[in-house]
Amino acid sequence: MSEKTDSGTKARLYDAFAASGKALASGKRLELLDLLAQGERTVDALAKAAGLNLTTASAHLQTLKHAGFVATRREGVRIHYRLAGDDVAQLFALLRKVAEAHQAAVPAARDAYLGEDTAGELSRDELRVRIAAGDVVVLDVRPVEEYQAGHIPGAICIPVDELAERINELPEDTEIVVYCRGEYCVLAYDAVRLLTDRGRRAIRLDDGMLEWRLSELPVDASDLT
Repeated sequence: MSEKTDSGTKARLYDAFAASGKALASGKRLELLDLLAQGERTVDALAKAAGLNLTTASAHLQTLKHAGFVATRREGVRIHYRLAGDDVAQLFALLRKVAEAHQAAVPAARDAYLGEDTAGELSRDELRVRIAAGDVVVLDVRPVEEYQAGHIPGAICIPVDELAERINELPEDTEIVVYCRGEYCVLAYDAVRLLTDRGRRAIRLDDGMLEWRLSELPVDASDLT
C-alpha cells in the first residue's frame, strides 16, 4: 500500500497525535499539570491553587483526562487527580524548555514573572555535595501538602507565605538553599528576596522538585513532625 493510497489512515494517526497537542494548548491546563507534578490533588484544591472556579477547573481537567494526561480516583464524593505517568511530567518539562529556546516571548515573560534575580543559584549536583558536607540548610517553600507529597530529604518546610513570621526557625549562621516546584516557580525567588532582605545568606536551587523527581533523585514523603 502506497503512502498516497493510505492517506486516510495516516491522517487519522496524525490527528490522534494532534489531540494531545490540543489538550496542551491552554496556559491554565499547563498550570494544572504543573500543580499535579507536585502530587495528587482534589478538584477543589486544584481550582484554588490555579485561581479558577470549580466549573472551569473541572472542564480543563476533563480535557486533560480525555487526552490521557491525567488519571483519577474517587474517595467518597471527592475526585482526586494525578498525572497519568512520569512521561507526562517529562513532556511538560520539555515543552517549557523548548518554548524558552524557540519562542521569543518566553524569556521576557519569564523575567517579568520571576522578577530580578541578584542572588546566586546552584545545581542539583552541587546541592547534593553540600548536603553531604552538612554546610547548608535546605528550605522547601511550597505549600505543606506539596511538601508532604514528596520533598528533598532533610528539607525544612516553611511555606513562603509563612516565612516572614517563621524566619527565626532558620539558623542565622548557615547558608540557606531554597527550592520550590520547578525552574519557573516564583516561590523560591520571593523567599530568597525576603531572606536576603532580612540579612540571611540565601541562594536558590536552579530548578526544583519537578526536575529533582525526573532525575530520579531520592525523595522523602514523610509527614511533618
